[in-house]
Amino acid sequence: MGMKGTDVMEIQALLAKLGYNPGPVDGVFGPRMKAAVIRFQRNFGLNADGVVGPSTHRALEPYLLGYSQYIIRSGDTFFNIAKRFRTSLPRLLAANPGKNPNDLRPGQQLTVPFGINVVDTNISYTYEILERDVAGLKARYPFIETGVAGKSVLNKNLYYIKLGVGPNQVFYNAAHHSLEWITSPLLMKFAEEFAKAYADGRTLPGGYSPRRIWDESSIYIIPMVNPDGVDLVLNGLSPDNPFYEDLIRWNKGSSDFSSDWQANIRGVDLNHNYNAAWEESKAAEPVYGITGPGPTRYSGPFPESEPESKAVADFTRNRNFRLVLAYHTQGEVIYWDFMGMAPPEARTIAEAFSKDSGYKLDETAGIASYAGYKDWFIKEYRRPGFTIEAGLGKNPLPVSQFGRIYNDNIKLLLHAAVI
Repeated sequence: MGMKGTDVMEIQALLAKLGYNPGPVDGVFGPRMKAAVIRFQRNFGLNADGVVGPSTHRALEPYLLGYSQYIIRSGDTFFNIAKRFRTSLPRLLAANPGKNPNDLRPGQQLTVPFGINVVDTNISYTYEILERDVAGLKARYPFIETGVAGKSVLNKNLYYIKLGVGPNQVFYNAAHHSLEWITSPLLMKFAEEFAKAYADGRTLPGGYSPRRIWDESSIYIIPMVNPDGVDLVLNGLSPDNPFYEDLIRWNKGSSDFSSDWQANIRGVDLNHNYNAAWEESKAAEPVYGITGPGPTRYSGPFPESEPESKAVADFTRNRNFRLVLAYHTQGEVIYWDFMGMAPPEARTIAEAFSKDSGYKLDETAGIASYAGYKDWFIKEYRRPGFTIEAGLGKNPLPVSQFGRIYNDNIKLLLHAAVI
């Protein structure tokens, strides 16, 4: 009781999914939350003290991951296991490739996906939650590929997900900017819905067939480019952070990073750290009052000085992407050109994306015109690259906007894989 924060919010969202009615998912551990925890504890034979201690957290963990490991007993069938765990037969089959439903043997282990989604879209989406969700999706849908594209300054993994095996390679990334963390669950939700529809054999909005896309294209996703910055914004500054004193100085003496901080943990704006008119970005900094590391627009000491931007650039260099999307917030606009270097088809594709999403096409101005990821991709490869500015308002956008943002972008994300 009385605790606040992203950990509380995550448990609230899970208890709500499981039907325990913890009250608003607001990150505040109040009386309704305590009552919900007690009901959960009683149902699982735990000490009903209303405290999420180690034993209660162990009981919650499979539901946070979205699956459980089950040992087959005599008389079990895939059908009755699916019914018992309130999941679907296609998803149970998808989670257990190589298991013959007609030859189940006692003692064999099955991965059983629960009938709830893995990715929560009503919570502050931290790195810890992302990491758990990547593991949960991989266990439930082992046909997807997951891996690590690189490391952040604080040694957090830059996870990637790959959907599909086709030759048409496309790349989507999100959360270069820490305040724009809502773009991470956007891409994670997309990955989950795509994998779920692939397993079920059904189409997605717009009539897109995941199985057809799977064979024709390979969709690579890095959902959180700046995990250190995202955690700084959402969880605050920890005293054991190796940049503790520097960060407060870079943040003009404030220990509140929740409303202005876009940079990585070293005060470098990752979307100004690519080698595409980087010198122009650096030259423009004094005009904007930028003299060194800080919340935004500091382009670093040299292009790709930061492990996060270098990892994304290397990830791009090591593949043959026909098209890239970089997700940001806000403005509901699509940027598609860089200094006139975009190929002729880029404008046509941008117009199609505008029709999909309802977002307007626009051109950047001032310092925002330089050294971004899509700028670098267009300059290096002369292929279509797009910055998608999702949602409306002041960053960070409230998570209450998620539904609208997802609905606006689902067709665009599907279309980008086949256009």
